[in-house]
Amino acid sequence: MTSPIPALDIGPISKGARSHHPLFAIGAVMIGSYIASFDSRLFAIGLADLKGAFSLSFDEGAWLGTAAFGSQILIAPAVSWLATVFGVRRIFIVPSLLYAAISLFIPFIGDYEALLALHVIRGLLLGLFVPATVMIIFRNLPMSWWLPAIALYAFRTPFTLNAGVSFGGLYAQTIGWQWMYWQDALVAPLMGIFMYLGAPHERVNRELLFKADWGGMLLFGAGLTLLYVGLDQGNRLNWLESGVVVATLAGGVTLILAFFLNEWLVREPWASATVLMSRNISLMLVATVFFTLTCISNTTLVPNFLATVGQLRPEQTGSLLLLYGTLPLFILVPACVFLLRRIDKRFVMMLGFSAFAAASLLGATLSPDWRLDNFIPVVVLQSIGYSFTFLTVIVFAVANLNPARATAFSAYIQVLRLGGTQIGVALMGTYIRVREQIHSNLLGQHLVNGDESVTQSLNAWTSLFSADEMSLGNAKAMSALSSAVQKQAYVLAYIDGFWLTFWVAILGLATIVFMAGSPAGPFTPKGTEA
Repeated sequence: MTSPIPALDIGPISKGARSHHPLFAIGAVMIGSYIASFDSRLFAIGLADLKGAFSLSFDEGAWLGTAAFGSQILIAPAVSWLATVFGVRRIFIVPSLLYAAISLFIPFIGDYEALLALHVIRGLLLGLFVPATVMIIFRNLPMSWWLPAIALYAFRTPFTLNAGVSFGGLYAQTIGWQWMYWQDALVAPLMGIFMYLGAPHERVNRELLFKADWGGMLLFGAGLTLLYVGLDQGNRLNWLESGVVVATLAGGVTLILAFFLNEWLVREPWASATVLMSRNISLMLVATVFFTLTCISNTTLVPNFLATVGQLRPEQTGSLLLLYGTLPLFILVPACVFLLRRIDKRFVMMLGFSAFAAASLLGATLSPDWRLDNFIPVVVLQSIGYSFTFLTVIVFAVANLNPARATAFSAYIQVLRLGGTQIGVALMGTYIRVREQIHSNLLGQHLVNGDESVTQSLNAWTSLFSADEMSLGNAKAMSALSSAVQKQAYVLAYIDGFWLTFWVAILGLATIVFMAGSPAGPFTPKGTEA
């Protein structure tokens, strides 16, 4: 017996005219989603080089990054509603051209306030692209095109996370840091052209426009942005010791609570929480949270370990992620599509989380001597985890959701896409910092002045600096010993990080156990229905 997809009676209906040129529409989907992912990855990797290029202080660089990502979170949840009301062409074509112009102009800016303002505007425009491309799939493409289009959309995340390291190093050291922006100036107009050719012209839905829940959209976007600002700056400003962090976190929580109250009270809610009431949808969102947290083992732990402990730059680590994290995707994503057409999606999702867990277990065995080759099996397993988890989560959501009511659901999924990843990175950064401090303290307690092993180590290092004055040589020896202790503390901290991602993957597996089979439909193989 099959269980029907829950009918959501609250919220705007998301239906659109069919595209007469679906290949161009899919091209726009690919370019828009890849621009957003590449830009975020390149900016995070190249921020140190950008601070030098723009002559920014550490604090100015940190706020520049917060402004660039925070503005995306501000606009992204409302994009699906905007696409439903105005059509994807109106919110895509002109913004893509404006985005290209700003990307072309930014490298010539010398004033920090202007630089900050342009990054905020650029982030707002960038926040339009991925949600809008998702709406093209569900509103304007025939259902037979959905699975390949979703696969291409899902492919972008692991591809850009791994390949972005190589591109970031290439731009910073070889071609020029300006191309972190100029690449978008070349590609964004092409995205606009594809959108013009592939997306149908639709009339403005004036009925929805007149019933707009502007208050709900503003409360949700502003609340999420304040939460992100507090979490992103928390590690740098020492969390609750900073008034800025306390104010932004408290303000964000208050606005989010006001948003849910607003959606409960207004007659025409924009993103009613009833969309989350389905058992499978709720569990899928929980699994998505665990996915975004465990995939941090790829996005931060591996490259950051190689940078912090191995002292390698992005262009040196990029080959590892490109060869063993990116290239396997061309086989793994089609393999995932093959499995999704034939077996229960829950089993495919389990394969993904299991691969993440195995990668974390291998990573937890690292040592100070690990270099690129040692991480090959870890990166390959992470690539398997990405391919089998992310695509399956999206397909599982679509199979359990009424596509005509996708607008409200898309608001929440965009929160996980942007906020979940960025918040996870911020929290992992804090976790590694705190664990390093703990391990440094514990290791330091075993270094007693006059201890035989400590004396031997200091004498060995002092002999290396024999050409210097005695006092200077002793100081350098003490510094070398301190650096060695800190290096070992970082190794132990990253081991703790891998163990954390392992247990998060286990929680993801446990969540899948409670999921029911999907209702009968085009994404559910026969014999696996609920």
